[in-house]
Amino acid sequence: MKIKTKLTISFGLLLGLITILGVVGGKYIFSLKSDTDNILRNNYMTLEYSRNMLAALDQLPEGKATTLFENNLRKQEHNLTEPGENELTGGLRIKFESFLKNSTDANLKLQVRENILKIIDLNMHAIQKKNKIAQKTAENAFFWISITAVLCFLTAMLVLLNFPSQIADPIRKLTESIRQITSKNYSQRLYFERKSEFGLLAETFNTMAEKLQEYESSSLSKILFEKKRIDTLINNMSDPVIGLDEQEKVIFINQQALKVLNLDEKDCMNHSAGELSSSNDLMKALALDLDETSADGSSKRQALKIFADKKESYFEEEILPISITPGGESEPRLVGHVIILRNVTKYKEVDFAKTNFIATVSHELKTPISSIKMSVQLLENKHIGHLNEEQGELLDSILEDANRLLNITGELLNITQIESGNIQLSILPVDVRELLAYAISTLKTQADQKHIRFEIDCPASTSKIQADSEKTAWVLTNLVSNAVRYSYENSTIHLSVKEVGGKVEISVKDTGMGIAPEYRDKIFNRYFRIPGTQKEGHGLGLSISKEFIEAQGGEIRVESEVGEGSTFTVSLNQQAVKQA
Repeated sequence: MKIKTKLTISFGLLLGLITILGVVGGKYIFSLKSDTDNILRNNYMTLEYSRNMLAALDQLPEGKATTLFENNLRKQEHNLTEPGENELTGGLRIKFESFLKNSTDANLKLQVRENILKIIDLNMHAIQKKNKIAQKTAENAFFWISITAVLCFLTAMLVLLNFPSQIADPIRKLTESIRQITSKNYSQRLYFERKSEFGLLAETFNTMAEKLQEYESSSLSKILFEKKRIDTLINNMSDPVIGLDEQEKVIFINQQALKVLNLDEKDCMNHSAGELSSSNDLMKALALDLDETSADGSSKRQALKIFADKKESYFEEEILPISITPGGESEPRLVGHVIILRNVTKYKEVDFAKTNFIATVSHELKTPISSIKMSVQLLENKHIGHLNEEQGELLDSILEDANRLLNITGELLNITQIESGNIQLSILPVDVRELLAYAISTLKTQADQKHIRFEIDCPASTSKIQADSEKTAWVLTNLVSNAVRYSYENSTIHLSVKEVGGKVEISVKDTGMGIAPEYRDKIFNRYFRIPGTQKEGHGLGLSISKEFIEAQGGEIRVESEVGEGSTFTVSLNQQAVKQA
């Protein structure tokens, strides 16, 4: 609890008790005043009137005495406050009037006197009774005022005993800790209740002490030695390394990086990447990639082709953001980036050799496979001769294997074409409906065997797309083929076309088993097949489709839920003018 809250509660409680004390005291003082007023106003005045009437009675029947008696009796008749006083006063009136008529009757005068004495006696008893009530009120007032005063005293003592220590002790500890810090004892720490103001002060003090201890424990010579050691390690690295601070200024660069950039160290140090980009194309590319790198993870780019070591070399760029957590703080802070260019020329050369080998083998295999397929088709011709059932089944098996081998070699040739970067594209306006019609007609036989229907949603005024018709048709055929392969019998495959922001999106939705979330990002990788699937395939179709579509400036994506099928969407640029 904060000190301000404690003070507010304590003094508020004390103020409340003082208020209660005032209210109780005022209430009982008012009660005592009311009781006293009743005695003075009611009984004392009656006694005064009775005394005057007794004095006047002795002088009756003189005229002045009669007037005095009459005036006091009249006042008494208007001051009837006690039980029975009304009857006594009424009787006094009757006897007084009777005495006035017969003033010589001593017995009537005696009765008047007795009646007055009874009124005096009645009021004296009332005064005693009211006096007891006033005493009881005074006792109650003394009791409750005492109780409230004791509570106020105890609260005041509690505040007096606790708060000075709660405020003075932390200040004393803080003063002592500051004295320790001034004596270079930076290990000194303060620990208070974290929710109070002193807790926040202690946390700030500890942060300061930790920073001072960190600075004290590091010496200039040690820092210089470590810097030289790090510089030596960086210069001896075989890969180019460039270090940038948070302002993107070069703070270190090794000799390999200087060779690749063809720069001198003095021209690089303390210069920003943007300044070096104006005169160095490679640095310009690195700075551009640096701007696209997020601060929460490393960034790997495609291999860069750089002329180094007297030949074209390939380097894989990796940008590592460097974050540190300063002493006494809890949040990391970005302090710069390290750019590493890994020399992958040897791996690229091996990859090129592999690609050329696959291309050569695939090309060489394509001719004999085509010959085998042609020979099988000739054998199936009845003009050459009749075959028995077993021979026909064997030829069907050979033809199926030949077709599979021919498809594989065709896809391998496409892969080698993609890897070599020699994709030949003929970008022309293409009618989407013709591409869909071609894909459906190609796979109609397979779909009919499983009783699968095609449902097409394509507006009549759909724009043409800018695409390579052959490769785009191959992609759509592959997607529809997969939809037929993985859909259940008697199901429907939905094909839709829509225009979205200058793009034409072609979607193929099947009703198959769907794709688990952990495999959705992998299905476009080469040779990847979903574990457990029993369908045929070799994991190249979607990879080739992705390369073909992206080479045309388009995009291919998938949406899928397990048990609800999958939807593959191809997005390509539309032609500006819509067809009628």
